[in-house]
Amino acid sequence: MDHHPLLVVLGPTASGKTKLAVKLASALRGEIISADSRQVFKNMDIGTGKDLQEYQLDGKNIPYHLINIKEAGEKYNVNEFKEDFYRTFESLTSKNVLPILCGGTGMYVHSILLEQEYTAIPVNEALRAELLPKTIAELRAMLGNYPKERVGHADLSSHKRLIRVIEIAAYLEHHEFIPVKRPFITPFIVGLQTEVGLRREKILTRMEARFKEGMVDEVKMLLEMGVARETLIFYGLEYKFIIAYLDGELDYETMKTRLGTAICQFSKRQMTFFRKMEKDGLKIHWFDATQNEADLYGQVMTAYQQDLSF
Repeated sequence: MDHHPLLVVLGPTASGKTKLAVKLASALRGEIISADSRQVFKNMDIGTGKDLQEYQLDGKNIPYHLINIKEAGEKYNVNEFKEDFYRTFESLTSKNVLPILCGGTGMYVHSILLEQEYTAIPVNEALRAELLPKTIAELRAMLGNYPKERVGHADLSSHKRLIRVIEIAAYLEHHEFIPVKRPFITPFIVGLQTEVGLRREKILTRMEARFKEGMVDEVKMLLEMGVARETLIFYGLEYKFIIAYLDGELDYETMKTRLGTAICQFSKRQMTFFRKMEKDGLKIHWFDATQNEADLYGQVMTAYQQDLSF
């Protein structure tokens, strides 16, 4: 069986993932595959933190993939991401280019590193509408109606994920599912972490910078383009709170305060998800994201090269 290397850089929001991934790509003849569920959309730049200027290093453009591939207002899901990822991954490896997966959308990274073959099973809107009013306890009880091999590894903590597990189990009762054969990936996973207080400080500083860059005006533009309010709110916290401000539900300062708190809470959930990935069997090499950039780069390169030597 052929083993295909994949370098992964993950971490919570504002941890410096892109800067590190760009340096590694430059040194290792790599190209970056984004694992960000929102940066796939065009014209959503400030609110999603694309920072495309970071893909330039020493006068050289570092190629990136899966950014700006969908129109704002369209939908994108984990199965579409997987298809796009594997298509890009196979193209890069065929040219002996190192793929570097970089992003903070844990479910996207998880779907690649811990192969989730059932992501291709379609959504059942009618079943979802039936399950939505039920409590987590009721949904957990419903899992007992299905074979353990289909639901035994389910995440029982989330209402949304419980619904998806039941949806998959119900589909498999009446349909044969043939998984797609994927290349065998050998990952080296770099995780960036910071102390909670410092992480909060970085998040709030970056948020202030984005407001100065024109994040509110970007949301106004997207609304004027015809992107539905509900769709923008679904895209994430920045859009949710700014639309509440534009609709007069929050004043400017209250909006910023609540948004900052919400992003900090989100970053905590990101870290919780990454820790869960470790419990699922993935080895993540953690590094202090607050140290000097050169030191961080040197430590990661040393660890990566040592791993290659085994």
